[in-house]
Amino acid sequence: MPRRTIPLAPPGPVRAGETTSRPVRRKPAKPFMERMLDGVERVGNKVPHPVVIFVLLIGLVIILSHVFYMLGASVTYQAVDPQTGEIGEVTTRAQSLLTSDGIRFMFTGVVQNFMSFNAVGVIIVAMLGVGVAEEAGLIKALIHKLVNVAPRAAITYILVFIGIISSIAADAGYLVLIPLAAAAFLSLGRHPLAGLAASFAGVAAVFSVNILIKPLDGILTGITNDAIHILDPSRSIDLTANFWFSVASVLLLTFAVAFVTEKLVEPRLGAYTGERPPAVEGGMSPEESRGLRFAGYGVLATLAVFALLTLPPGAPLRNPETGAIVGDSPFMEGLIVVITILFLAAGWLYGIGARTIRSTVDVVSAMEKAVRGLAGLIFLLFVISQFLAFFTYSNMATLAAVNLGDALETAGLGGLTLLLGFLGAIVILDLIMTGAIPKWAIFAPVFVPLLMRLNVEPEAVLAAYRVGDGPMNAITPLNAYFALIVAFAQKYDPKAGVGTVIALMLPYVLIVLVLWVVLFTVWHLLGLPWGF
Repeated sequence: MPRRTIPLAPPGPVRAGETTSRPVRRKPAKPFMERMLDGVERVGNKVPHPVVIFVLLIGLVIILSHVFYMLGASVTYQAVDPQTGEIGEVTTRAQSLLTSDGIRFMFTGVVQNFMSFNAVGVIIVAMLGVGVAEEAGLIKALIHKLVNVAPRAAITYILVFIGIISSIAADAGYLVLIPLAAAAFLSLGRHPLAGLAASFAGVAAVFSVNILIKPLDGILTGITNDAIHILDPSRSIDLTANFWFSVASVLLLTFAVAFVTEKLVEPRLGAYTGERPPAVEGGMSPEESRGLRFAGYGVLATLAVFALLTLPPGAPLRNPETGAIVGDSPFMEGLIVVITILFLAAGWLYGIGARTIRSTVDVVSAMEKAVRGLAGLIFLLFVISQFLAFFTYSNMATLAAVNLGDALETAGLGGLTLLLGFLGAIVILDLIMTGAIPKWAIFAPVFVPLLMRLNVEPEAVLAAYRVGDGPMNAITPLNAYFALIVAFAQKYDPKAGVGTVIALMLPYVLIVLVLWVVLFTVWHLLGLPWGF
């Protein structure tokens, strides 16, 4: 029997007082982590301008310094002098910024505070060379080459790995790699803030380890040996004391940071809707190829000059007393100058080869343009330099560090528990005391001998310190380069602020910290060698 189709009656007119209901499609609810990060970003971006924040913090430090001074707050502890290597008992008292001495310090130290703030000089000097390279088109050509040569699936891993090992060149990663990574992601049609975040995580959160020996290793090892000698004058560790653990950390965290970038950060950011550069498909243009060839000649010539100034015995860039190149030497102290000259030579010669630089006037103009672009950042760094100077003068960071250390020392914990408690204390302190050397100079004389008495190797204590000293660098505004990262982010998102960067970096900090602590714990329990 054939089926009959019964036509539906057409909808009648809607009477007064009646409504028609249509199904409404609701957007799927965001995951908890995404909602939390959105909240962090909203709250963070509602805070005042960073300059205003640090002015308010200066006022808070002034008030608290006087409160602690009136309470007579002080601590006595053993500390290593990084300059002489001697260990002595030190008593530190809270100093008020509202006493006559404190007011004199604030009034007379403004210029000196700014001039002695190392980040200012590093940024300006480095940008002289980077500015020429960028204006000549070298940075763009390098990105074009990277995009064409490297597998697209490997770009994130490559940039993160380079970011981690860039600590061998001190602060160059902040100044060069992070903006380059953002531009590389943009050239690939990916969100530039994801590239910025990935490279920032590599440079900052994993700063304390490397597959190479870097200048910081020499200082940390020296302080550790001085602390060891309190208990055992015949025992010392070498520069490579944490080498195997550092290599394993670099490999694990390279994959972890890349995973967070591609699975968490990029999906949250979504598609980039800002201005995009032309697609970088196809091979290099003849001008770019010639420019890169000339830039290569410039790099080789520059490296040859510095090799002659550094490698021969008695060379002027070696330590005049020990002959060392790595560690305490003119070469390592002036490494940012080497990097600047490399970029200057490469950028200038690239411009000659690609015909984007016609005369020395173009070179000078590129430098002037680079420095002009730093005006807002330099003003912010001026305010930050005053805050850090006032905070250091008050001794509040030292009071907090020693009291935390005393609390852990008297807690009666076992070896591993005490190690993890020590690591946690470093994580907390890193939010307000970002320098790796000052913290270790305070903690090493306390915890290295204490844990040695519990049969914990000093290499393990130093490894725990490296783990605790890294991740928080990516979210603390007291990181000297945090303001620079905000400025880089604003290039792609004018509304970006402190909250934007913290929300971007928080997943990295949490996952890197958890994985790193797990790696450290497993390494310790298995008794694996920390280095050689």
